[in-house]
Amino acid sequence: MERWLSDERLVRVSALLGAVAIAFSSILVRLSHASPSTAAIFRCAFALPVLGLLAWLEDRRFGARPWAERRVAIGAGVFFAADLILWHHSIVDVGAGLATVLANVQVVLVPLVAWAVLAERPGRRVIAALPIALCGVVLISGVLHHGAYGRAPGRGALFGLGAGVAYVGFLLLLRRSGSDLRRVAGPLFDATATGAAATVLAGLIIGDADLLPSWPGVGWLIVLALSSQVIGWLLITVSLPRLPAAITSLTLTVQPVGSVALAALILGEAPSALQLVGVAVVLGAVITATAPLGGSRRLSEQVLRFRTDERRRAGSVLRRDVAAGATDQD
Repeated sequence: MERWLSDERLVRVSALLGAVAIAFSSILVRLSHASPSTAAIFRCAFALPVLGLLAWLEDRRFGARPWAERRVAIGAGVFFAADLILWHHSIVDVGAGLATVLANVQVVLVPLVAWAVLAERPGRRVIAALPIALCGVVLISGVLHHGAYGRAPGRGALFGLGAGVAYVGFLLLLRRSGSDLRRVAGPLFDATATGAAATVLAGLIIGDADLLPSWPGVGWLIVLALSSQVIGWLLITVSLPRLPAAITSLTLTVQPVGSVALAALILGEAPSALQLVGVAVVLGAVITATAPLGGSRRLSEQVLRFRTDERRRAGSVLRRDVAAGATDQD
């Protein structure tokens, strides 16, 4: 499997498929009719049995994960809880499509933070795509014209931007917690378990948590957990430590684009002409940033661009496991 995951084009496809899966998240939140905290709680809680089983199988094969890595994943879970709570409030105020776009301010922030913290200088193609993507996000948000969709678009925009800031912390910490490339489910399980606990606490403080949701809402929440939190984020977690953060963040813009389209189709949300132009602009930025850089380029040099403390662990994994991929059929 490591040989398959060492092909950059295939890893980008994994990130793209994960982004498509999580594009349904805001739609499923709306369909569940759950409160913001309730949807956040059960998105995490219903995903834990599957993620826990997969993490246990990883531990049986590779041994227990170091506490230092688990601590980083727990930190990612705290940011994830804040992201979900703020984002779900934004969905209520501005709708599923626009709320998802607003939360994706990470398109601009992740590459900049990764440059400052992880010393990952974005390539020229990514740098060129960033302002294009930002223009598309602005157009989709509807801030350039009157009559913006939503019952409280100003408040929803604030919630959405706050969710985007929290999303940055979640993406970067989850990415760093996955420096052992053999493991996928373990870091995501730790982050999701922390997110479940933190959203319960936040929901009780806010006062909108329903710990016994009724049917059919609970059915939509189960679908949300399995499709987005398990399948979607497993695919994305495979990609995060194997791609530069800037490319990952741009690939994830497929989520807001998909959410805008799905919200129009399923929920009847009607984007304006300018918002549809924004969709096209964001797609253009994603294509520009994620086009193959020539051939089936291997990722070992990208993995080894981690900071010094991560580089030793990643290098060890590459020497011990990637090189031995011919005998590893998993």
